[in-house]
Amino acid sequence: MRQIPEEQVVKRLQTENVWWATPNKIPLSYRNWSPREYFKLFFPLVKKRSVQRAVVLMGPRRVGKTVLIHHTIQELIKHGVPPKNICFFSVDHPIYNGLFLDQLLDIYQQATGINYQEEDCYIFFDEIQYLKNWETHLKAIVDRLTNIKCTVSGSAAAALRLKSAESGAGRFTDFLLPPLTFHEYLTLLGKNDLVSVSEDERSYFEATDIEELNKSFLHYLNFGGYPEVIFSEEIQQDPGRFIKGDIIDKVLLRDLPSLYGVQDVQELNYLFTTLAYNTANEVSLDELSKGAGVAKNTIKKYIEYLEAAFLIKTVHRVDRNAKRFKRANFFKVYLTNPSIRSALFSPVNDQDDAIGSLAETAVFSQWLHSEGPLHYARWKEGEIDIVNIDSEQNANWMVEVKWSDRFYSRPKDLKNVIQL
Repeated sequence: MRQIPEEQVVKRLQTENVWWATPNKIPLSYRNWSPREYFKLFFPLVKKRSVQRAVVLMGPRRVGKTVLIHHTIQELIKHGVPPKNICFFSVDHPIYNGLFLDQLLDIYQQATGINYQEEDCYIFFDEIQYLKNWETHLKAIVDRLTNIKCTVSGSAAAALRLKSAESGAGRFTDFLLPPLTFHEYLTLLGKNDLVSVSEDERSYFEATDIEELNKSFLHYLNFGGYPEVIFSEEIQQDPGRFIKGDIIDKVLLRDLPSLYGVQDVQELNYLFTTLAYNTANEVSLDELSKGAGVAKNTIKKYIEYLEAAFLIKTVHRVDRNAKRFKRANFFKVYLTNPSIRSALFSPVNDQDDAIGSLAETAVFSQWLHSEGPLHYARWKEGEIDIVNIDSEQNANWMVEVKWSDRFYSRPKDLKNVIQL
């Protein structure tokens, strides 16, 4: 059987790096996208060379990590970096199978003539989690080749963060790209004028057209998590085909089994579907174990895997004094964005029974990029949806999400907020 010749690998690399042949041009498919708001935070981390660190870009599938990288490449060229001193590898492509990072760099040198061991270069490795022991090899490059600024990306957020923390202490900088926030959703669709800063001295925001804003928010609940979806009416007609087929199924059927050795994919799929249906609701390991007929320890591992793939986020409970319970029997699970539920089941309208849970899921997802500890509170007389707690176990702020305007005229109905 013939082996893939090295010149074929070089050709593939040249195809991925079109700016080598046509300076200032990233592929048209990426040029057509507007940069996400996170670009303003991400680009300085990549460009900065004063501190020798690699950047680890994490986030779920299809939120725009590869697009963000290409916008960064375009901006580097604008800042005067020679195009051939920038290299992008799509590591999950089969042609790179079995190759280590050092071997990829040698192929880059062969393709461009750039001496990567001496010249200043920017190297991007996309979907790095498919490369075995990537963190060890990346750490070696950071330590040995101080002229190279490396950026890697991947979809298994928790797995990347764990390996980054274990092997890259002081050498890796983590950057999390979440699904679209509502602000970004409005910005990309040119609807920022629906919200304005009020003249109130407390700087609240006001709706300039509340009916249109509510309509946009409902659209965000159903389709707003992924950049491709908000611009495509075809995908919105059948969100299950794109979101379930191209995102959820690839994670459940390919990513998690290959990364964690999951044997029973059906069990995992059933658990995820159950959690998605109950987003923003309180669940327990006992209930989930009985419903699925699976041991509690297995359920616990599956939940960790789903968090690692950035499909869900678990939140722990506190009491009315903002103190953690000694035995965490109950917890909440949120989808990382509400449009996942619409794709699995069906889009909702403003009278749907699930609208309250999806609105709460959407509000919670606005803080996914935050490292702050979020909890929910529940006690005998009441509950609070989202509570931020400081290191001394004091509540900093809280949010109660209601899909109703009656609390505006009847604030006493929110006495549970005052109690906490």
